[in-house]
Amino acid sequence: MILPHKSNSKKIDLKLRAYAALIITTSYATLDKIDAKTKEILKKGPPTGVYASEFTEPYYTFLDAEMEVDIASIKGGEIPIDKLSMTPIIRTAYDIRFTKDKILKEKVLNSLSIAEVDILKYDILFLAGGWGAAYDFAQSKELADKISQAYSEQKILGAVCHGPLGFVNAKKPDGSPLIENVKLTGVTNRQLKQLFVSGTPKHPETELRKAGSIYSYKSGLIDMFINHTEVDEKHYIVTGQNQKGGTETAQNAMKLLLKQKN
Repeated sequence: MILPHKSNSKKIDLKLRAYAALIITTSYATLDKIDAKTKEILKKGPPTGVYASEFTEPYYTFLDAEMEVDIASIKGGEIPIDKLSMTPIIRTAYDIRFTKDKILKEKVLNSLSIAEVDILKYDILFLAGGWGAAYDFAQSKELADKISQAYSEQKILGAVCHGPLGFVNAKKPDGSPLIENVKLTGVTNRQLKQLFVSGTPKHPETELRKAGSIYSYKSGLIDMFINHTEVDEKHYIVTGQNQKGGTETAQNAMKLLLKQKN
């Protein structure tokens, strides 16, 4: 999650005026060592947060399709952004666009808290990743409840990299795990090891498998250079494997929305 990339997706001309999307990010700002049993912080770590392109790419993909786009986080307020993801060698064209966008900057400084969000306002809910999400996505009852509600209302759900952790404790209307027998992807355990960040409390591949999803991925010599996008049309869920998948995952979410409405 700390290397430069270019999107593999070509820009598609979709217009979804009158539809709305909500991007949800972490509120966790440091890469801490957590005691697995007590959940207490054993050692404060370096700054972390949301990986920039994992919210800028879907944000502008939706915005350029003329959708209304809001930003929420677990706690609300200012969203921590991983500084490494904004360095010149790594940042994307969407990240640069963000640095000049007063409206998005204001939304990032004053994000909605997930607890106060009215899910019924939105057609697409998109969970951005980043190391911070390993600390508060699967751990948030509010997020699990909102995702459960969104699923029951047949909203389109999207997530990238660590973002799918927000699905693991959500439920289907019958009370079964939301992602049981659902096709999903998310960052691989191998990629976490390759980046020397495997001490986070939740690992997407591990948690998605444990929750009964049909987990798939692509792998290569270096996993962060490879992306895979999984579309489960039956359940209206689209996921991207890693930091390279923000644009493609958002595009597929819009395609699902159009198919659902037509």
